[in-house]
Amino acid sequence: MKKKKINKPISLSLQAGQVSRLLLVLAIIIFVAAIIVFTVLKATSVPPKPVVDETIGPKVAYEATLGDIKFTFQEARDMGKVLVGVQSRFPDWQKNLTTTEKFIKVQIGAQNKGKENIPERVWNIENIVDSEGRNYVPQDNTADAWLPDPNLCGALLKPEFAATPCVRIYEVSKISTGLKIIVSSFKKENAADFSTDERNKETALIDLIVTQ
Repeated sequence: MKKKKINKPISLSLQAGQVSRLLLVLAIIIFVAAIIVFTVLKATSVPPKPVVDETIGPKVAYEATLGDIKFTFQEARDMGKVLVGVQSRFPDWQKNLTTTEKFIKVQIGAQNKGKENIPERVWNIENIVDSEGRNYVPQDNTADAWLPDPNLCGALLKPEFAATPCVRIYEVSKISTGLKIIVSSFKKENAADFSTDERNKETALIDLIVTQ
């Protein structure tokens, strides 16, 4: 009687093929799982803090607009400790004016950007403020002889005329830095008139570049 032949090589080949397929499937599963884990970790990770450039300082503003009035910085000069009498409007008899600190002469321009006249006493330039919040008031009375005549602060502004200069002199501490000046304007009370109520006053700050 003939014995049946057992095809062992074929069986082993089938088993090897199944193992290879299984390993391939496992490799794909592991690869997909790795991608999913990486994606989840990336989505949930804390973003890095933005780099802050320490060299960039605060923004400066040399103009400001309140209503229809555009204010523009024109000049600021360090007059030193002495306002010399012979350089005043009354050189023959005006005495020197002195301080232990320094006098600063500021000129700001105001221009009407609207379509109607802006009447007198609606706008003004006020105190100087330094980086520490110190306020310095204009020396309108004591330093009047060194101001232009007429001084056009608060003058009538006609639409789109050249900027009207307003000049003030201030007594400022020598240690003060980061000087700014307050500009102000009253709001319109109605279509024709401006309110003169202090509660309806708008203000803004303009940076100063002080030269010798």
